[in-house]
Parts: sequence; C-alpha cells; structure tokens
Amino acid sequence: MSREKQIIENRLRKIKELREQGINPYPHKYNKKFKIEECLKFKLGTKVKTAGRIMTKRNLGKIFFATLQDGSGKIQLVLQKDKTPQKQFEFFKKYIDNGDFIGVEGKIIKTKTKQISILVDKVELLSKAVLPLPEKFHGLKEKEDRYRKRYLDLIMNPEVKDVFLKREIIIDSIREFLKEEGFVEVETPTLQTIYGGASSKPFKTHLNALDIELFLSISPELYLKRLIVGGFERVFTVCKNFRNEGIDAFHNPEFTMMEYYVAYKNYEYHIKMAEKFFDKIRKKLKLGDKIEYQGKQINLKTPFKRIKFRDLIFKETKIDIDKADNFEKLEKEIKFKKIKNVDIKNCHHYGSLLDELYKKVARPKIIQPTFLTHYPVEMIALAKRNEEDKRKINSVQLIIDGAEIVKAYDELNDPIDQDNRLKEQAKLLKKGDNEAMPMDEDFVNALKVGMPPTAGYGMGIDRLVMLLTNQPSIRDVILFPFMKPKEEIK
Repeated sequence: MSREKQIIENRLRKIKELREQGINPYPHKYNKKFKIEECLKFKLGTKVKTAGRIMTKRNLGKIFFATLQDGSGKIQLVLQKDKTPQKQFEFFKKYIDNGDFIGVEGKIIKTKTKQISILVDKVELLSKAVLPLPEKFHGLKEKEDRYRKRYLDLIMNPEVKDVFLKREIIIDSIREFLKEEGFVEVETPTLQTIYGGASSKPFKTHLNALDIELFLSISPELYLKRLIVGGFERVFTVCKNFRNEGIDAFHNPEFTMMEYYVAYKNYEYHIKMAEKFFDKIRKKLKLGDKIEYQGKQINLKTPFKRIKFRDLIFKETKIDIDKADNFEKLEKEIKFKKIKNVDIKNCHHYGSLLDELYKKVARPKIIQPTFLTHYPVEMIALAKRNEEDKRKINSVQLIIDGAEIVKAYDELNDPIDQDNRLKEQAKLLKKGDNEAMPMDEDFVNALKVGMPPTAGYGMGIDRLVMLLTNQPSIRDVILFPFMKPKEEIK
C-alpha cells in the first residue's frame, strides 16, 4: 500500500470515529472573529478566536506546534499539555491533520524564539481533509499541475494569490478610470448568430431551441458600435472573448478584454487615454517609472515613443511596403531579402502577409512601450482610412516587449466602404481564410442609419496583468487557464 493511500485510509477512519462520537467533521458555520493578520498585531495576552487551514503540524511530545493559514496570512499555534486543556490537546493530537480547517480560541503569546503565536485553549474541526497536501509544489516539473489544480497552487504558493489580487486592482482601476472619463459600462452578447470585430476563427455551438448555429463572441466591437449609432456617446465593456486559435504564452482560447468606443474623437485620443491610464495604474500599484519584466527593464514613463507601421517594417526588413503594395510584390521582396520564419504559404491575401511579416520579424524587436500607427488598409477591415493617404488607416497599437497591449483606430462609418470591405472579407472566408469575417448585413444597415465620427479601443487585460505583475505566461494570470484533458495527453 502506498504512503498516500495509507494517509487517506487513516483519515477516512478518523471521519468515521468522529461521526460515531456524535461529532460532525463538516459543521455548517463557525463564528470567526479575527483574521490571522489581525491576530498578529494584537498585544500579548489578547484573547482571539480565528480559523483557517492547518499547513504544518509538529509533535514534540508535551507540546504541539502548528501553522494555521487563512486568506490574510499565517500564524503559529501552540498546544501545551500543562496550558491547553487535556481534552483539547488530545483531540488535536488524534484527529487534526495537515490540510484540515479548524477553528481555535486562545491568547496571543510570544515563544522563546520571539514568534507571535496563539496558545490554544479550544479547537474545533471545521472540515476534515481526506487528501493530503503536497509536500512540494513548485518548480517547472509541476507547472502543469499548478494550472490544473489551481486550488492546490493557491494553498501551497500564497504569492500566486497576490497576482490575482493585483489583477482585481487593475480591472477595478480600468473601470474607475473610464467612468471618470464619462464612459457607461454595458454588456454585449457572448452567443452570436454572426461573429465579427476581429480576425480570428470562432468557436461554434448549436442552439437546440431554434435549431440554429451560434458562435462564441470573438469581439464585442460590432455591438458597441451599434450602441454609438443608437445614441450612446461613450461606452465600454469588460468581457470574455473566445478565439479558436493557437495556445501559447500570450494566447488562451478564452481571454478578457476591455473595449471602449467614443463619439467625435480619433486615434490621437486613444494615445492620450493610454498614457493617462498608465500614469494612473502605476500610482495605484505603487510602481516606479521603470519596472522589471522577465529580466528586462521596461520604462513606463509617459509619453511613449511613436512609429508608423511602414517605417517599422522598413527599419527591420528594408522592405518599403508603399512600393511592395500587393501580395506578389511583398512575397517577392521577402524571398529576395531571404527573410526567414515568414509563413507565406498560409497567407491568403496581402493584409495577412503583412501581418505575418510584422508579427514574425518586426514586433518582437519592440521592447519599450511604443505606439505603432497607420497600418495599411488591408490589415483591418473595420477601420477608417487616413485623410491624406487612403492606403493607410488611422490606427494605433501599443506594443510592450513584443506584445500587443492596446489596439485602437478610427472606426469606419462610411456604410458603402464598410459594405465593400465586409463583402471582400466574406469572399476570403469562402476561399478558406478562417480568420476573415462574415458579412453582417444588420451592422451595415446600422451604419446606414448613421454613426458619428467614432474612435474604438481594445485592451488585452490578461497581457496587461502579465506585464504589471512580471508573469511569463498568460496562464499565470488566468485562475483557470485552458488545459488539455490529462487522458488526451500522449
């Protein structure tokens, strides 16, 4: 019999014995009066009543030392034969194991080693753990298990919880910031009959009640624009998006976005808003101008650098996209300059080839916060053309350490132009481009009703949290990241 199996059988035996004695090992409530962090600040001799999980337990014969942990911290428990009632001492010795939740009453003392502790007078079992806690729960080898069993990760690695507490602060700050700027928070559908708003393959599902195919939202964009048409002038949403694409350090099939739309503004407004937000969040998280991210110094002091898309591509590849302005010319230049890692074969049109070249060759070189502006019109089907150069769009992306944090642009409100571009997207979809958008007649109709000049902005919350908490993977900032079922892993 394995050691773990012995532990489990022993604990099940204890549960049975407790029940036979009329003791419920899973009572309904407990009057916890103080958090552990409060207990640690009390004067010596103060009587306390608290509760938490037993993390460690040491039997020294006439004295027990244990570590009690709750959501606020840890404290040492001391049970001593001549100072703790014998019945309580024996109960703790016989029935309490690591992992159990218990309630304790006692007084604050300081041990010979100067450690603040609770000298226990009374113990109450609140939840008997059947499975033992892991003895070691860290390191690269156990990373997958940490994601799969986040509950164990949070128990054994309290610093993980700090990441998610900061995530909450970041999301709260986003909401607070936008509401201060006059934005109204709204909700958009997750289940949609027609998906759109981004270049991505969707997840499909089926609605039995109407016997129709539905899609999980890849973006809230088209619905938020409908609200601008309807008379809202500043709207935002914090929502889940679902994209049926690759999984890596920066991509999870389900992720969190914030998108806002504002009437009568253009992409320059986005730049000011992004810089204003970063100034606010640095203060909120008590960060300096410079932060460390995965061994690199990132300077978050505003204003951030700006560069045009054409200039960035030329700087990194010596290809002038104003001259290589179609698929064939760009393909020829990439091959002539022997640029590696660009997957030309799977690019179905000029915009996708530009995007592939940019993501593989240029974007990884951007380390410090940089606004990348004026994409070619072929890259974003929903953006408005630049006033002076109709081949470009009024777009801006904020890139930090090779990752897209913000994507924003002037929204296309010309219904004729939008109709033509979506029809072109629909053709590409039929030809096999899974990331092209389908035609959305109702959205075009909404534009025909009339949408004022509008600027739209999307921020990847997961990537922002990664940056501000120095986490290497998107899985480290999502409580329950997608994991392949264990039985399918070969």
